Amino acid sequence: MSKTVIFDMDGVLFDTERLCMEGWSRVGEKAGIRGIEEISRQCIGLNGSDTRELVLNAYERDYPDKSFPYEEFRRQVSEWFWEEIEKNGLPIKEGAKRLLPYLQQSGYSLGLASSSRYDSVVSHLKQARLIDYFSVIVSGDMVQHSKPRPDIYLLACRKLGARPEETYAIEDSPNGIRAAAAAGLRPIMVPDLIEPDEEIRGLCFLICENLTQVMGYFNR
Repeated sequence: MSKTVIFDMDGVLFDTERLCMEGWSRVGEKAGIRGIEEISRQCIGLNGSDTRELVLNAYERDYPDKSFPYEEFRRQVSEWFWEEIEKNGLPIKEGAKRLLPYLQQSGYSLGLASSSRYDSVVSHLKQARLIDYFSVIVSGDMVQHSKPRPDIYLLACRKLGARPEETYAIEDSPNGIRAAAAAGLRPIMVPDLIEPDEEIRGLCFLICENLTQVMGYFNR
């Protein structure tokens, strides 16, 4: 029986995907950027370089020669995001602080594979006092292409010394599920902002409503 579990972070452990999308919407509306909400949904699970490419391609008609002010846009979104975190605290998903110690005490080896930057991942985990549960952390800036490609999960498995086909991945987004499935893991989806369609359901090992249900699976 597999004793390795790799978690995504945003949307799984923390309710930060909603905050990020709200930041995109607020900054985009203020700057008069059309359709930014739909673009932000497409970027869920992507790392920085892949997000940048997707946004520039999406707005190549409106901004010829890739002149979309991407760096300034992301700077403003990041500034708004961190102000919200500082003001209201880091929103931790219900069940996270029960599931992680349960798995650790049950002998599972835990890793984290997030498309976010390493410094952001570590900051969130330290703030929530969850970092000590993870023996391996792989972030989006450690790979050229993150989710939906399998690279980030394959790297996490190598660092954990785990066989992908015997490893569970806890994910919330379609891109994350695609990445875990492509790497050969057993994807468990806990949907956050995007419900699974027929394609994603076919890739999932299991779909749970929340982390409490995930714990119920491992406690079966």
